[in-house]
Amino acid sequence: MVTRDEVAKHAGVSVAVVSYVINNKPVVKEATRQKVLQAIRELGYSPNLTARSLKTRRTNQIGVLFNHIGNPFETGIALGLEHRAGKDGQSLIFQTYDPLEEDHLKTLFSGRVDAIILLGQSLKTDTVDHFAKIGVPLFSVMTPDQANDIVPCADINWCEAYRAMIEHLIRFGHSRIGYMGALNRESYLNVRFRHFRRALLAHGLEFRDEWLVHGSFGSLEMAYKQMSERLSGGTDLPFTAIVCANDLMAIGVLSACRDNGVSVPGQLSIASSENILMSSHTSPPLTTVHYPRPEIGVATIEEVMNHLNTGAPLSSRTLKHEIYERSSTGQAPG
Repeated sequence: MVTRDEVAKHAGVSVAVVSYVINNKPVVKEATRQKVLQAIRELGYSPNLTARSLKTRRTNQIGVLFNHIGNPFETGIALGLEHRAGKDGQSLIFQTYDPLEEDHLKTLFSGRVDAIILLGQSLKTDTVDHFAKIGVPLFSVMTPDQANDIVPCADINWCEAYRAMIEHLIRFGHSRIGYMGALNRESYLNVRFRHFRRALLAHGLEFRDEWLVHGSFGSLEMAYKQMSERLSGGTDLPFTAIVCANDLMAIGVLSACRDNGVSVPGQLSIASSENILMSSHTSPPLTTVHYPRPEIGVATIEEVMNHLNTGAPLSSRTLKHEIYERSSTGQAPG
């Protein structure tokens, strides 16, 4: 069995440095840490995780709550989380969140994880309090619809993003801009709708209730169904452009327009939010807000690990967004 002494000798460092790396201490330079990790891989060293857990009271596991594991947007975030967590020797436990079974999370994660990462879920107050009492910090990628003061978030500034998107549409002559959002009130997508309304007001534009198209839970299928129903009575819409809360809904809207004889962007401009890979391969490609999924995953793990390793308070982070202008948006009709 390979020992820490052998790893230290192979890496050309002290046994103490090997221990610092294994225990994710921040005192080791990155180049040295990578050298030790390389030695661990080459020698096949496997630390006694059970003994280490008893000594440090750390599991080296982080829970991650998915909303829908088949959503490519959430999967892209998970890849960023997993990539960065692996560098710190952390394992991720992925779990699909069901609000009807939220109490089960207390049993599922207690004693098994050092922290829990949310993907915009609005957990009940007593659930948040439970994990706070047992010392399991919560951190959210995306701002929950019902935010909690003790759950920091990593997100983009959606109000600024939508102000830029609306400026883009105004340049094409659009003033009646619809929105497709989520039907369930606790979805993180509702946060985006609120910022969209604020961005419209900032540009002096109105928004009418009939310009809101419900996309149910943000799925492509429901977006297609809802938009098809809007178009079933004719192709005249009360808005000349529509912004969708995510790319899956935008793709559903685009498909409904195609099947109902509505040209994009000739009769309707479609803009979106997230920039998943599919958004650049539709016909026409989607104009969208680029959400830095890998980067936000990395930033989240760094924030959580810094808290676990040093005790520093968790802090919210705001990452930069971009507007990717593509050919699904164009001149307003008339």
